[in-house]
Amino acid sequence: MSELFEGLLRSYDERRRAELVAAYMAVEHAAEPVSEVRFAGLREPALRRTVEEMLALSGRTLVRTEQTRWISGYRDDVAAELAGDPACVPPVRDRAVLTLVLVHSVAIPRAAGLLEDDSWLSPHPTPVDELRRRTQLPVGELEASLRRLRLAGLVSQVKAGSDDSGGFVPGPQFHRLTEAARRRLQEELILAAGPDSPLAAAIRARRRSQVRDQGEN
Repeated sequence: MSELFEGLLRSYDERRRAELVAAYMAVEHAAEPVSEVRFAGLREPALRRTVEEMLALSGRTLVRTEQTRWISGYRDDVAAELAGDPACVPPVRDRAVLTLVLVHSVAIPRAAGLLEDDSWLSPHPTPVDELRRRTQLPVGELEASLRRLRLAGLVSQVKAGSDDSGGFVPGPQFHRLTEAARRRLQEELILAAGPDSPLAAAIRARRRSQVRDQGEN
C-alpha cells in the first residue's frame, strides 16, 4: 500500500499520512458509511481530495451518503466496464431474486410515501413467503440465491415482525452507489416493475435519444 500511494502521500508528514491511510481503509472496508467526525482524512476538504485520489488509483471514488458520512464505491465509468464482464455479473436467478426484494422493500414502500426518493435502503423487509410466492424457483434454488446475495452484501436478512422466518432488505452494498448509479437503478426498477407504464416508455424513449445523439457525435 505504501508503494501504491507514495506519490500522493510524499508531501505529508507522518501524522497526516496515517490519517489519510486510516480514512482510506475505513471507507473501503466498513460495512456502513463512516462519519467524517472520526477521520481527519474525511473531515478536512484538502485531505478528503487526497483520499479521493487514492481511491481513484483502483477505479474507486468517495460516495457521500449523508451530510457528514462517507463510503467508497466504483466510479461510474469503471462500473460500466465491469457490468460488461460476465464474471462480474450475478447469475440471472440471483438478479431476479434481488429485483423482487427491491420491488417489495423499496419500490412499493416508496410509492406509498414511506421512503425518501433517493434511498435504496429500507426498513420494510420482503417476507420469505412473499419471495416464494413471487418466484418460480424451487425453494432450494431460492435459498441458494439468497445465500449468494447475502454473501455479496446485496441483501440482508432481518426480522419481519413476529415471523421467525424473517425477511430481506437491500444490503450494505447499496450504500456504495454513486448518485448516477442510484438514478440508473431507479430506472431499471421502473422498467422491471412497470414495463408498460408511461414512465417506463419515457425512460426507453430518452435512452434511444441518447444512443442516437452518441452515434451522431
